[in-house]
Amino acid sequence: MSQALHPMLNIAVRAARAAGAIINRASLDLELLKISAKSPNDFVTEVDQAAEQAVIETLLTAYPGHGILAEESGRSHGAKDSDYVWIIDPLDGTTNFIHGLPVYAVSIALSFRGQVQQAVVYDPSRNDLFYASKGRGAFLNDKRLRVSKRTRLQDSLVGTGFPFRKGDNLKRYLQMFEAVMQNCAGLRRPGAAALDLCYVAAGYYDGFFETGLSPWDVAAGSLLITEAGGLIGNFTGEPDYLFQREVVAGNPRIYAQLVQILGPYTRVIKQEEAPVADAAAISPEAALAATQDKPTEPAKKKGPVRIRKADLAGKDDAAA
Repeated sequence: MSQALHPMLNIAVRAARAAGAIINRASLDLELLKISAKSPNDFVTEVDQAAEQAVIETLLTAYPGHGILAEESGRSHGAKDSDYVWIIDPLDGTTNFIHGLPVYAVSIALSFRGQVQQAVVYDPSRNDLFYASKGRGAFLNDKRLRVSKRTRLQDSLVGTGFPFRKGDNLKRYLQMFEAVMQNCAGLRRPGAAALDLCYVAAGYYDGFFETGLSPWDVAAGSLLITEAGGLIGNFTGEPDYLFQREVVAGNPRIYAQLVQILGPYTRVIKQEEAPVADAAAISPEAALAATQDKPTEPAKKKGPVRIRKADLAGKDDAAA
C-alpha cells in the first residue's frame, strides 16, 4: 500500500492477514476440518477459532488496554471498560468456506467512544484488502472507493442475505424479497455480509439489505460505506442498526428508495420496549437476545418515511 496508514489500522491489517493465512492454509484440505454447529445451519470450525485467536493476539499485543467483542469468544478477552473496542468476525461466510466456495472474509473494526474509527475486511482467497479510517476515505488495496452513481432502483444491482437460522421469519423475508426484486435490475446473495457491504462501498452493488445480522457482521463494512460516500441504517432509515438485526445500505439515492420499500417491514425494537441505548452497560449477549427476530406481519405504512443523513457510524460502538 502506497499511502501511510493510521497506526491502529496498520495493526488491524496485520491481524487480518494473519487470520487470512490460517484460512488459506486450511482451504487446501477441507476434508480435515473439524466442524460443529452453534445452532441449526450456523456452523463454526476450528479455523474460525484459530483465526480469531490470531486476530486477538495481534491486537492485544499492540494494544493490551483495548476491549474485544468477537463472534466466537464474545467479551472474554481484553479490557472490559476501555473506550476502544475491537469488533471481530474471524471468518464471515463459514458455510461458504466449508463447502469450498471462495466467498468469505475476515472483518475487523475498531470503535472509540461510540464511533467506528478503523475498519478492515480482508478477502484471503483473492488477496483483496478493503480498509478505511474515519475521515480519510475507503480503499480496496491502493484504489480509492466510491459508491455507485446510479439514481434509479430499477437500474440497480442489490445484494441481500437469506434467513437461515431456526426461528427466522422466512415468510416476512419473502415478502421483502418480492418487493425489492420487482423494483430492481437484479438481486444477489453470495453469503458473506462483510463482503456485501464492501461491494456497496466499491460500487459493485448499488444497495444491500439483510436481516438477522450481528455487530461483527456489519461494523467494519459500515465505515467503508460511509467513507465511500454511501449511507447505512435500519429499515426506517435510522442509524441504530447494530442491535436491531436489520440493515439497509447503498448510495444515497438508492438507499432512500430501498428505505421506502423496506420501511413497512421493519421490526425495530422501540427503546421503551427494549432499552439498549447504553449497550456498554449490558452484555452483548443480552443486547442481541433483546432484538431476536419474532414472527411479524409487515407494519402498516403511516405516511412518508423519514431519512436522516447523519453520521451513520455514530452508534457502531453499541457493541462495546
